[in-house]
Amino acid sequence: MKKMNLVLLLWLFAATAHAQKLIGFTDAAAVKQVDWEKQFDAQLSAKNQDTWMQFLTSHPHHIGSPQGKINAEYMAGLFRSWGFQTEIAEYNVLFPTPKTRMLELLGSKPYKAKLEESALKEDKTSGQKAEQLPSYNAYSADGDVTAELVFVNRGIPADYEELERMGISVKGKIVLAKYGGSWRGIKPKVAAEHGAIGCIIYSDPEDDGYVQGDVYPEGAFRPKDGAQRGSVMDMPVYPGDPLTPGVGATKDAKRLNRSEAVTIMKIPVLPISYEDALPFLQSLKGPVVPAAWKGGLPLTYHAGPSTEKVHLKLQFNWDIKPLYNVIAKIPGSEFPDEWIIRGNHHDGWVNGAADPISGMVSEMDEAKSIGELVKKGLKLKRTLVYCAWDGEEPSLLGSTEWAEDHQEELRKKAVAYINTDGNSRGFIGAAGSHTLEPFFNQIADDVMDPQTGVSIKERKYASTLVNADKTARVKLAGNKNIKLSALGAGSDWSGFLQFLGIASMNLGFGGEGSGGEYHSIYDSYDHFIKFKDPGFKYGVALSKTAGRVMLRMANAEVLPMDVNSFYKTVAEYVTELKTLLENTRTETELENKMIQDKLFDLAGDPTKGFQSPKVKEVVPFLNFSELENAMMQLKVQTEEFQKLYGTGTQLPADKQKELNEILYKVERSLINEKGLPRRSWYKHQVYAPGYYTGYGVKTLPGIREAIEQRNWKEAQENIAIVSKTMEAYAAEVQKAAIIFVKKPF
Repeated sequence: MKKMNLVLLLWLFAATAHAQKLIGFTDAAAVKQVDWEKQFDAQLSAKNQDTWMQFLTSHPHHIGSPQGKINAEYMAGLFRSWGFQTEIAEYNVLFPTPKTRMLELLGSKPYKAKLEESALKEDKTSGQKAEQLPSYNAYSADGDVTAELVFVNRGIPADYEELERMGISVKGKIVLAKYGGSWRGIKPKVAAEHGAIGCIIYSDPEDDGYVQGDVYPEGAFRPKDGAQRGSVMDMPVYPGDPLTPGVGATKDAKRLNRSEAVTIMKIPVLPISYEDALPFLQSLKGPVVPAAWKGGLPLTYHAGPSTEKVHLKLQFNWDIKPLYNVIAKIPGSEFPDEWIIRGNHHDGWVNGAADPISGMVSEMDEAKSIGELVKKGLKLKRTLVYCAWDGEEPSLLGSTEWAEDHQEELRKKAVAYINTDGNSRGFIGAAGSHTLEPFFNQIADDVMDPQTGVSIKERKYASTLVNADKTARVKLAGNKNIKLSALGAGSDWSGFLQFLGIASMNLGFGGEGSGGEYHSIYDSYDHFIKFKDPGFKYGVALSKTAGRVMLRMANAEVLPMDVNSFYKTVAEYVTELKTLLENTRTETELENKMIQDKLFDLAGDPTKGFQSPKVKEVVPFLNFSELENAMMQLKVQTEEFQKLYGTGTQLPADKQKELNEILYKVERSLINEKGLPRRSWYKHQVYAPGYYTGYGVKTLPGIREAIEQRNWKEAQENIAIVSKTMEAYAAEVQKAAIIFVKKPF
């Protein structure tokens, strides 16, 4: 008996010695946490995710649709049954829908665009025409314009520089742009800035059609008449309801007149299929486009202009529509006023299976599992808030209006916001506040990939290594750390991170579920279960991943935020800025020398004519010393704090609470209430969507975009602003460090 006891003791000692270390937990608390997580995993159900998706995608569920409200009520009922305190938060927002859509090629070979997607017998919801929103771009201007056509490639600023070199102007013309290369709203925005009077955006088969693989229903890719709906609201200025910037769009909210809403596009914009685009591309004359501009259609791509004119006519119903956010809470047992917020949107452009219901059912699965654990006795220290947002597709409407409406409460209580959206087979993708990077990497070690059986971190590392070039592969060898990408725009974190300064993450799997269904009638249950995530294996993997984030955030004794990881990332961004400035200087000198050589050549030969090219302003010296000093101060403070952080679980309860409040509010110090230049809604000084990239992020945006736009005065001013921001952040870290050494009176 004694021998058996000794063996048991040795086994228990070994188990304790190898107990999993969790950031922010004592060893004893970590053992309990890991056990709850195993029970959490056991409750997850691919079958439930499948059942919920079938219901939620059974009819089109865009904002203002009958099914949109039905879905909100359905989910609210489920959250209540799982033990959540649940409400539906309603807001009233501007949401235009098409009244007239006409696009035609005039002249000797007239063509009227079909502007319609075909119902397929293999896709049971594709024929719900009466309920479907037709293909259109929300927040386009009304317009009736006739003009020649010019092809502008992706329609980004660099493409207009190329057109200028070709001697082609879009002033007074209608432009034709390919989807991709930037967020769609950038295309009409830049076109209007160059004098265009209309914009057509088409899906080229090279990007997501037959060039990539068999088209739907045989394969996953976009058929010839598939078209991509989407918003073109100028979200890089501000997201949310165009008429209520900065405040919640409640029934009694003060609203702008529509003419005052700067985010509504200034010219008419229409998306079309590649079948409809072909005759318009064939009408183009002028020079053959550069190789990088060519697509996958069977023709020679010309820049234009066309000899024949194009007629575009659009009219919209500019209605105020209700939206329905589902807000479900489980109050924390110890810190009910510290909130961990989880969100995914529930509205789609049509049936929206991949985007967004694949992420929504994964969130629901994790919420159900957590609810079951609470019924079994799990005590959550902090409050969990599970949200199903409405109106994300048009302009992040539901999440933005809720964040603006509750901004004072969120500034006090929100610890973190965790977002998901679409999900499919493949590799974990993660982006967010860099204080959360080590924490997320620990979670990525603990979740197994359903296809390979290795951790999702190992699989991500393998993919990164295989796809890297030779030089990068050498640097990556042995470094399995997942670097969080920075968050720009594109989903529901904006109101939390960039407006309020709440640490945020966005998670999702992908890379092996590519297709051409995006924002079309073919984003359906039938398409999803065949091509995106058969068996919902990666839906469950996402539940395991995001669920661990929520559970560990909720129960950590010391919040798992690494300020030194944040410092290291920002230091990289500062180095990038200096390199950007030097590269700009070198490129400017080379371009100016070429212009001077050309001028000399022209001056020596009068028969060639003489038109002076533009010489660019010399890049001046920018003084980074203030920022360098602030970064050095931040380095010292964050390194010192991280040495102390590991003993945080040994602090008395009152000191832990004081420490945690500083940790979850430290992101707030990155907010400047004046906001970024020309877009005061975006207040975060480290992460923002690019003014001319939309979804794409610009880090240290005030400085970076000023350099890119050659606004040297503004660049220097923003160096000073960011320097003060880093000093404020360092001061908060210093306050946190003092807690470890401060003696009680």
